[in-house]
Amino acid sequence: MKIQENISLKAFNTFGIDKKAYFFGIAKSIDDLKEGIQKAKEKGIPLVILGGGSNILLTKDLNALVLKIEIKGIKLIKESETEVIVEVGAGEDWHSLVLHCIAKGWGGVENLSLIPGTVGASPMQNIGAYGVEIKDVFQELKAIHRESLEKKIFQWQDCKFGYRESVFKNDLKGQFIITHVVFKFQKKPIFHVEYGAIGKTLSEMGITDLSLEAISNAVMHIRKSKLPDPKIIGNAGSFFKNPTISKIQFEIIKSKHPEIPGFPTESGVKIPAAWLIEQAGWKGKTFGNIGVHKLQPLVLVNYGDGDGKQIKELSQKIQDSILEKFNILLQPEVNFL
Repeated sequence: MKIQENISLKAFNTFGIDKKAYFFGIAKSIDDLKEGIQKAKEKGIPLVILGGGSNILLTKDLNALVLKIEIKGIKLIKESETEVIVEVGAGEDWHSLVLHCIAKGWGGVENLSLIPGTVGASPMQNIGAYGVEIKDVFQELKAIHRESLEKKIFQWQDCKFGYRESVFKNDLKGQFIITHVVFKFQKKPIFHVEYGAIGKTLSEMGITDLSLEAISNAVMHIRKSKLPDPKIIGNAGSFFKNPTISKIQFEIIKSKHPEIPGFPTESGVKIPAAWLIEQAGWKGKTFGNIGVHKLQPLVLVNYGDGDGKQIKELSQKIQDSILEKFNILLQPEVNFL
């Protein structure tokens, strides 16, 4: 594996932030990955793992070895009349996997169409959209321990999935590097069209016969209408998580803001972060080369030559204003580097 020096990361993060990595390499195999881990140890610098760069905000040059994971492969492990078990390399593009599944007639991830990023990041974030999450199709994953270089298999229960959460963002943060993810897809899928605007969009598109492709097309239509294309405007999608608050706190806020939307969950009431941000007056605001998107206030954007530090500061100001106005602390989905 070739290690390069002083490489711009602008092309490797969807915000399009132009920061440098002191050292940079691409791991296309587990051997490359192990070599990268050892190189970082030899140089006495941190190892930063990069997938699709769709969930990071670069705030500085990285005095580190940045290792981009490009372990590929989609392998059918097991098949029955009703389901398939498929192992996928961590470096595969997520949306490309979704399209592959649709072409094969494998159901389960069509609602997750057009989510940026790689397969390896999907269980870390427990990515989700329109009523479906990774945990619904996840079987197990394979990972390499950063210190021992030993391979470990994590089953569903080991991952401690939560809302945009997993054990890899908490107890085991920074300890393992995911190399492969194993999914269970359905050959006789159950369609999920009750969440969000999917049903309405299908109707507007004149689709009456449900299919994996139809649902995927509807989801892509919705996402394209609401979210800016990172290739045109730098962004990382939803910047903040939708907060969950107690029922008591929800009722207190509702007494002052009767129009506040809320969705009951097992742990309380989930509030759309986009609504909170818009109510606080941030929607469409621009500050030089950065701002809050004019259509989706949950998305912070880089219009060209914006700086990661400025975007981070903007996110903190938004957090402060939401806390002051609603007594709710928004948590970022994006990782700051």
